[in-house]
Amino acid sequence: MRVLLLKDVYKLGRAGDVKKVADGYGRNFLLPHGLAVLATPGAMKQAERIRSTATEQRVRLNQELGSVAERLEGLKLVFPAKAGETGKLYGSITPAMIAESIERETGATIDRRQIDAQPIKALGVHKAVVRLTIDLIPALTVLVHREGEPAESAYGQTAPGSTKDFEELEAAAEEEEEEEEIAPPADEVEA
Repeated sequence: MRVLLLKDVYKLGRAGDVKKVADGYGRNFLLPHGLAVLATPGAMKQAERIRSTATEQRVRLNQELGSVAERLEGLKLVFPAKAGETGKLYGSITPAMIAESIERETGATIDRRQIDAQPIKALGVHKAVVRLTIDLIPALTVLVHREGEPAESAYGQTAPGSTKDFEELEAAAEEEEEEEEIAPPADEVEA
């Protein structure tokens, strides 16, 4: 199904763009919510007007939310939590909890659906982003530490699946490959 976007849609496109989407996505989400219309010849004639109007609105909205983005960029949120010996949390830090903490820290009201992060289930330092507009996406640091310990203790923890863990594993794998290339296999060694 080809649709003409009436509004900016996250991870799909900007207003005025013509996109090919799955029938169900278009019929059940985009069209009923007024985010798009079918890309008919009549609608295509209005595409440039929609694009220019949306650009003006986007500029105005970016100016309004620019100060909020500046306050959020680089913000460090600290969460004490109960955790097991392995650093896994009993429960999780959800986007709703992050939104409440942002409101307490900065006074800016952010909807939990604007926070692009999975629930945090381990101690350590995690990243989260807030989608204010399609252009303004400030990054936050979420520090989760064990209850009763200082917040700095979380810096020693690494989040499962973080790039640091991946880089360490990749380096170890490369070292093993180099050692295998240097040492001949045991069956080729002559006695």
